[in-house]
Amino acid sequence: MTRPRVELTVDPLRAKGNPDAPVTIVEFADFQCPYCGAVQPTLKQVMEKYQGKVQLGYRDFPLRQVHAQAQQAAEAAGCAADQGKFWEYHDLLFANQDRLDPSGLRDQARKVGLNMGQFAACVDSAKFRGQIENDLQAGLISGAGGSPAFYINGKILLGAQPVSEFEKIIDSELARIEAKKR
Repeated sequence: MTRPRVELTVDPLRAKGNPDAPVTIVEFADFQCPYCGAVQPTLKQVMEKYQGKVQLGYRDFPLRQVHAQAQQAAEAAGCAADQGKFWEYHDLLFANQDRLDPSGLRDQARKVGLNMGQFAACVDSAKFRGQIENDLQAGLISGAGGSPAFYINGKILLGAQPVSEFEKIIDSELARIEAKKR
């Protein structure tokens, strides 16, 4: 049985790659999730291999009941996005998953050169709480029961999968799009 495609949007502040790419990957992840951290090098390889053909969008999926620091890390990442440094901050959070406490979040913010006053005010305001909740609900509604979950042009891929699993879906999508043009 094939699942129906899921329509998901990408936040331009949390997207990288070609915005006009024929393939969009929407990732639902949790900054404290070890599997989400483990799949980051795979995503980097996919983005390099399919440069110009793939856009990657990040959506928050904090598993609050098992990852006590996931929510605050997601809120801090939103504040980094506000300053145009989402991906730099994202990469540091995944590289330092043992430092997601408030002090660690501030240290990572300093490392990427964020305006610390602005960052602190943003974090204190809980400005991104609603967006994170919307992301979480969108993930749940679309079938992401855990993290990471990926939607490649709306087709679901669950878990920290190897590059080959991404390639199967991306190559199939590129072939489908090419066939439509003929």
